[in-house]
Amino acid sequence: MKTILLSLPGNEVLTSLLSKHMHAAVGEVVMRQFPDGETYVRIRSDVTDANVVLVCTLRRPDEKLLPLYFLSKTARSLGAKRICLVAPYLAYMRQDTIFNPGEGVTSKYFGDLISDFADSIVTVEPHLHRISSLGDVYPIPSRIVRATGEISMWITEHVTDPVFIGPDSESEQWVRDVAERTHAPCIVLQKIRRGDRDVEISIPDIHRYTNHTPVLVDDIISTARTMIATVGHLKKSGSPPPVVVGVHAVFAGNAYQELMDAGPKEVVTCNTIPHTSNGIDLSRVIAEQVTEMVT
Repeated sequence: MKTILLSLPGNEVLTSLLSKHMHAAVGEVVMRQFPDGETYVRIRSDVTDANVVLVCTLRRPDEKLLPLYFLSKTARSLGAKRICLVAPYLAYMRQDTIFNPGEGVTSKYFGDLISDFADSIVTVEPHLHRISSLGDVYPIPSRIVRATGEISMWITEHVTDPVFIGPDSESEQWVRDVAERTHAPCIVLQKIRRGDRDVEISIPDIHRYTNHTPVLVDDIISTARTMIATVGHLKKSGSPPPVVVGVHAVFAGNAYQELMDAGPKEVVTCNTIPHTSNGIDLSRVIAEQVTEMVT
């Protein structure tokens, strides 16, 4: 059965990389908006009896969900046998429980919506905090791509004598994996968050590693407040400027510029969300999981 990749706008570069690794064709999609804001979708390629892979990272998911839904339904109407969604960044993973009366568990609702039009899903390092498995919110078959291997290789090639710094206890196991792969020490921050943009941090034992290059690692860089506070703390302690590594370059608002202004040596992210900081290519490991899912 043939496999055809269809890219939603903004995902063309990653789609092209995946097609090369998978030896699969990229289908032609026409997608635009009518003057009233409604979405027009047309698939020019023959998807009859094909495994169709939709590529769409889900930063700002509200504006992408309807075009994604329409593209999937159109492919199905044209004879596609199976639909696999590749969403390198998976949104709506934060609200995974009810924190206050009257709230909804939007991670579950979003999972149900996606599962209504996709037969399977492949994503990268989803934010599983209180959720033990992606299957808890996505009833369809799912695969999680781990970024630690590619990040470790990048660190080995670009950073001398790293000491890894994790932003909080949630990241400890993940950051320690990268540290172990590179045979480097690891420190986990002690963090108190008083609000979305008010974070107090401390770095235990940082003075033990004055001859190392600090490497701050997190899965999602959104407001970047923790990273900014940590860069400032390291500067005051006399440490060298750190390298900041993130999987998902969300960078809400002016967060990226504010982080750069804080004075890190470098900011590098994986290519799960298109951004100028992308320097770690995950297309090979994503393609491996997608190939296994659709064959």
